[in-house]
Amino acid sequence: MQRRMLSKEEEAAVGKDDLEVRREDQDKINKFSRLHQREMLLEDDLRSRAKEKEDLDEISNELELADEDEKVPYKLGDAFIMLPLPEVQELLSKSTDKIERSVSDTEEKLSDIREEMNSLKRDLYSRFGSSINLETGGKN
Repeated sequence: MQRRMLSKEEEAAVGKDDLEVRREDQDKINKFSRLHQREMLLEDDLRSRAKEKEDLDEISNELELADEDEKVPYKLGDAFIMLPLPEVQELLSKSTDKIERSVSDTEEKLSDIREEMNSLKRDLYSRFGSSINLETGGKN
């Protein structure tokens, strides 16, 4: 890489890229940052709920092999209690449904956040062009 001094034209062009950051621009940048942080938290939450649902599905599949009259341990808080198989299957089904509703709500929130982030990106890129980087590395 060869280094050289800028010509007068290049210096003038560089000066045009230095736009003043107005208060409303800074507010948009700050809002984008807060939304990005919220997006990352919701994505982490989605991953943990997906893992939890996967575990419940695996347990449900294992219980299908158990004897109907058998009592099986069910975790309630920090303790395990012995419950009849049909009752445990019902509780697992309710837990799975609850997780699916939660995942759906979280995905909806994520969609709203990403939509707002894209709107802010459009506004900020139209004002600052390549002088600002709002790429989050995620899939928007």
